[in-house]
Amino acid sequence: MLDLLNELYNGDTRRAHWFGYAMMVFDAGMIAFIVGSSFAAGGWFIEFGDVVLGVVVAADVTARLVVSRNRWREMLHPTGVADLIVIVSLLAPVIGQNLAFLRVARTLRLFRSYRLVARLRRDLPFFRRHQDLIQAAVNLLVFMFVMTAIVYETQHHHNPQIGNYIDALYFTVTTLTTTGFGDVILSGPGDRLLSVLIMIFGVSLFIRLIQLMFRPPKLHWRCPECGLVRHEPDALHCKHCGAALNVPHGDLA
Repeated sequence: MLDLLNELYNGDTRRAHWFGYAMMVFDAGMIAFIVGSSFAAGGWFIEFGDVVLGVVVAADVTARLVVSRNRWREMLHPTGVADLIVIVSLLAPVIGQNLAFLRVARTLRLFRSYRLVARLRRDLPFFRRHQDLIQAAVNLLVFMFVMTAIVYETQHHHNPQIGNYIDALYFTVTTLTTTGFGDVILSGPGDRLLSVLIMIFGVSLFIRLIQLMFRPPKLHWRCPECGLVRHEPDALHCKHCGAALNVPHGDLA
C-alpha cells in the first residue's frame, strides 16, 4: 500500500499522471459544488456533501504526508496550509461549530493548480511553449475565485444584490475589469475597501495576462554559463553572457 501511494504522489509513471489529473477533476468538482450550493438555502444534503469532500481532502492530505520525505515542510507549504484550512471548513458542521465564514477557505484548494501546471508542463509541449501565459491566467483565476468567495461570504446575508455565488462573481469581474456597471454595489467603508483591493490587484493581474497574450513567448532554456533561464524566442546566444544556448530544434522547453 505504501509503495502504491509513493508511486501515485511521487512517481513519474502513467498511473501517477492519471491520478494527478483525477485530483484535478475532483478539485474542479469541489469548486462547482461551492458555486452550486450558494443557490440553495442549506440543508442536510449540502452538509453531507461537505463531509464527503472533507473526508476526501483529508485522505489526500494524509496520504501526501505519509509518503513525504519532509512532513513538516509539506504541512507548512502554502498548499498544505490551504488544504488544512479547507478540511476544517468542510468538517466544521460535523463538530457542531458555526464556522460558515470558513466556506471562503474552500477556494484555497485552487492553490493546488500551481502544482498541476508544473505537471502539465512536463507532460504537454503546449504548456511548455505557453508557460508564462498559462501561469498568468492561473494567477488571475485563483485571485478571481478567492475574491468572489470573500465577496459572497461577506455580503449575501445583508446585501440583497448578492444572493448567490454568480452575483458575487459578476461583481468581482466587473470590478477588476473596471467596467463598473453599478447595478451591483457594496456599501460601507469595509466593503468599499474590499472593492478597492479587487481593482488594484485584479487590474494588475488582468493587464499582465493581456500583455502576455500579445507578446511573443519567452524561450525557457537554462544558459550553461550564467544560468539565465528566460531568453527571446529566436535566441541562439544568451543575452546576458553571450554563451551559445544549443537549444534543440523546435524545443521551447
